Amino acid sequence: MPSKKAFNTKKSKRSKKTKENKKSESESLFAVYEPEQIEPVKKNRLRLFTWNVNGFRAISSKNFYEWLEKEDPDIVCLQETKATFDQIKHHKTAKKILKYPYYSYWVSSEKKGYCGVSTLTKIKPLKYQFGFEKDEPKHNFNAEGRIVITEFETFILWNVYFPNGQRGPERVKYKLDFYEYCLTFWEKQRKEKYLIIAGDFNTAHKEIDLARPKENENVSGFLPEERAFLDKMVSMGYVDIFRKFDPSPGKYTYWDPITRARERNVGWRIDYFFVTEETVPIVKNAFIQMEVMGSDHCPVGLEIEIP
Repeated sequence: MPSKKAFNTKKSKRSKKTKENKKSESESLFAVYEPEQIEPVKKNRLRLFTWNVNGFRAISSKNFYEWLEKEDPDIVCLQETKATFDQIKHHKTAKKILKYPYYSYWVSSEKKGYCGVSTLTKIKPLKYQFGFEKDEPKHNFNAEGRIVITEFETFILWNVYFPNGQRGPERVKYKLDFYEYCLTFWEKQRKEKYLIIAGDFNTAHKEIDLARPKENENVSGFLPEERAFLDKMVSMGYVDIFRKFDPSPGKYTYWDPITRARERNVGWRIDYFFVTEETVPIVKNAFIQMEVMGSDHCPVGLEIEIP
């Protein structure tokens, strides 16, 4: 088991109010919501989910709360929330999330209605972090609001919405640089605790991971250089844990809504839980909920048992 040395970030403190880093008086780029009355989780087996919701305000008026109540996850990593916390807490249906027993950590992009991630957890983290502790100055990655990191007693969880490269070569390079920059931090943190990386990677790794690999060989999301990074991760001891439990084809997490691809299951598997080799022994199950609607992506689940 890795050592318990913690990465340097903000300690989680109990507060009645939301803590925000103000961009202006009316909005914030990140926020922490920590309710006081949450019953402590007293179990070793935890259920985690990652889900690109394609707009939290939109999905909150669909089936999100029904899903949340049915699955009762211990931790949920959301990507592409597309809203500031200020917008969430004033939205008719989105604000209902604050009534559920979760500590929540929200980061949004400087560009309105773009990116954004949130981690909801019944277990209060020891520490949390928004974006890279030390940003890459050439790219200013943190401006796009793509990362929430939470540290618990035995594991560190990254919730990441990785960049999409479909706007052209410059964004492909940005995406690959983002991948590599993440890896420098993962390599340090895997020595400290169990490490779990959840999110929308925006890349299908193998031909089995999309319905039409040949037609998409020159499309961002399945470019050789994008897939090569996932190969690199695997060679360094990072495990696409879903494939340990389900090697079958036809399992996807994203479908193009414009072409109504979901009706024909013409999809891509681009949402993952990657864990380090050291973390594999605590993983008890990994699965995809292809039947769950509400977004152009579906939830991906992970069950772990803490020693």
